[in-house]
Formats: sequence, C-alpha cells, structure tokens
Amino acid sequence: MPDPTPVADVPPLPPRPADGHKGTFGTVLVVAGSRNMAGAAVLCGTAALRGGAGLVQVACPAAVQAAVAAGFPSYTTFGFRGEGDGTISASAADVVVGWGKKASAVAVGPGLGQGADVTAFVRAVLHGLPNTPVVLDADGLNAVAPFTGDFRDRPGPLVVTPHPGEFARLTGLSASEVVARRESLAAEFAERFGVIALVKGAGTVVTDGRRVYRNSTGNPGMATGGTGDVLTGLIAALLGQGMAPFDAAVLGAWAHGRAGDLAAADLGQTALTSVDLLAHLAPVFRDLEAGGTRP
Repeated sequence: MPDPTPVADVPPLPPRPADGHKGTFGTVLVVAGSRNMAGAAVLCGTAALRGGAGLVQVACPAAVQAAVAAGFPSYTTFGFRGEGDGTISASAADVVVGWGKKASAVAVGPGLGQGADVTAFVRAVLHGLPNTPVVLDADGLNAVAPFTGDFRDRPGPLVVTPHPGEFARLTGLSASEVVARRESLAAEFAERFGVIALVKGAGTVVTDGRRVYRNSTGNPGMATGGTGDVLTGLIAALLGQGMAPFDAAVLGAWAHGRAGDLAAADLGQTALTSVDLLAHLAPVFRDLEAGGTRP
C-alpha cells in the first residue's frame, strides 16, 4: 500500500450552538465493567461527560450497577444480566444492542473481563450495531482477537484503541515487532479492515490507512491503570457530537495527553492517576474553546 499522508494538525472542537440541548451533543452508551472492575466503567463514563457528550448511559452487569452509579452522579446506568460471579452473560447482548441503537456512539470494552461469554457478548453487540459509531478498547479488543474480516463492511465507523500488547493479539504478531513497526503496521491494519486504529504508547499513532497522525502530548506518568478507559470515553463523546472518526481519534489522543501533561505539571508524574486526567480535561477544553493553539 502507498505510504499514508502524515497529519500534524489537531482538529477543532465540535461547535456548541447557543440553542443546543442534551440531544444536540449526542448520547453515548458505555458498555463496561464487571465485578472487581467497576471503576473502568466509572472512568469511561465520566470521561465521556468531560468530552462534551449531552447524555451518557453506562451499561454494566447488574451486580455492579450500584457501584457504578455511585461513581459519578451525572450519567445514568443500565444493569444487564450477568453471571453469578458478576461477569458478562452472552445472553445480555440483545438488550444492550437495543440500548445502543438509540445512542449516537457506543464505547465497548473497559473492564468487561475475559472468557467465552465475554467474547460472544462483544461480537454480538458489534454485529447488532452495524450503523452505530463504536469505540472498541481493552477487553473488547481481546474478544475479537485475532482480528479478521468479520466487521470489514459495517457501515458505521469502528475505532480500535489497543496498546502494543493488544495490537499484537489482534494481528498475531509479537509485541516486539509491533513496537518496532507500530506506525506502518497500524496503517496496514486500518486500511485492510476499514477501521480507525489508535495504537497507544509514547507518540500514540492514529491512522485510517490513508492518513497518519503521531501524537505529541502525554508523558510517562500516564502509564497507570485506567488512563485508557478515559481515552475510550473521550473519543466516544467526540464521535457522539458528530466528529469524523479519524478527527475524533486525533483530537481525543491530543486532549488526553494534554490533560496528562497538565496533571503532571501540577502533581508530578509519579503520583499521577487516571482520575487526575479527568480533572484536567476541563482546562484543556476551556483553552480550546478560547482558541488556544494546537500543534
């Protein structure tokens, strides 16, 4: 394939008209969480709100719904059938698909856990939402690895956000090869399967196969649990507001890293947590709203 065109500019925020209301800014459904990983759902749902979504709904196993609902007051929650241990039941896919069809964008994967039921559940949700923009991350990625052509022709955009280990599982390559050839492999993957690939790490790569963006924000303090959940919710919020998928992934990566840089400036890198990213998204978007510069 021809070399993808490098992109340096970060797209602007979606407009917020003066007469806008909750429906104007999109509904995001976050499908996340399981027993022992309820926090992933909280982080992802809260990030979607911080990213400007008008309404955020978090779907999680009923066993953890109370914990997820207590995590943040500004989203609503749906509890769906789970197994006795608080993990996902494949039979819950139909009801989640019903909720997803009413959403502007769907985020799937953070904290779902792993196993045959999770794999069947995630695949059923993706097949059941062919027209809805989806961000797939974490355990959602593990459920579709190795990635094949199953979702190649879905009309709705699919954004995948793996770290190098997850990308290695998706492609069947070694993690060391992914690290060595991350940009070219991501572009080949995106072009082959018709997805937006965001491969995390220092200098996160975003590509649709034709264009490639290498992110300049972020720092090692962000190498801590939950930061990927924040990114997933953030990109879903931008998709839900009508941004083009590649642009949403680029702006999401940049704003996520910028929030990490502001948090590190305030707190240092060692003590930085994913919750600190949420708190520092506000000044990032405030500056963008005011016309702040972007690389």
